[in-house]
Amino acid sequence: MATRLFNRPGPLLNMIQNVDTRFFYRVFQNRLLSTYPLFSRAARFISFTADGWFYSLIIPLFIVFKPGQADTTLLLAAAGFTVERVIYTLLKSTIRRPRPSNSLEGITSLIIASDEFSLPSGHTCAAFFFVTFLVIALSPLFIPLYLWALLVGLSRVILGVHFPCDILAGALIGISIALCIAC
Repeated sequence: MATRLFNRPGPLLNMIQNVDTRFFYRVFQNRLLSTYPLFSRAARFISFTADGWFYSLIIPLFIVFKPGQADTTLLLAAAGFTVERVIYTLLKSTIRRPRPSNSLEGITSLIIASDEFSLPSGHTCAAFFFVTFLVIALSPLFIPLYLWALLVGLSRVILGVHFPCDILAGALIGISIALCIAC
């Protein structure tokens, strides 16, 4: 069923790995996904929105809605994205958890991932940082964007490039960084 997903698995990591793998199979091999290709196309699009270009929208938002604080806030956002990328890269290169297609039999991802490792999900990490930063620094009216961030994470599982725990880790890291930077 699964090969080694963590460098040094112990009882707790083995349990997490088993639950994570079962949940991954439930999402990835869902009949809706295979019956209706619209779901995989929607997952590709949602994932694409978190490729990085979308985050440039933060610039006009702060210029329009917080013109007196835009410079300072945008510097904080840039610092936050930098910290997020550094932490994400360090964790990914340290943990070195293989992606589902590299560790589970019969799994072929629907997209080509940018690297070979899975934990944490960088797309999810950046999406949750972005939304949390907007909510704290601009307005609670951006809370509905958490649905987009959640869909970004789910899309990464649907596309076969991440396990559910990768998504959870990415979300927690992104939120934590935003809370540290913006508060």
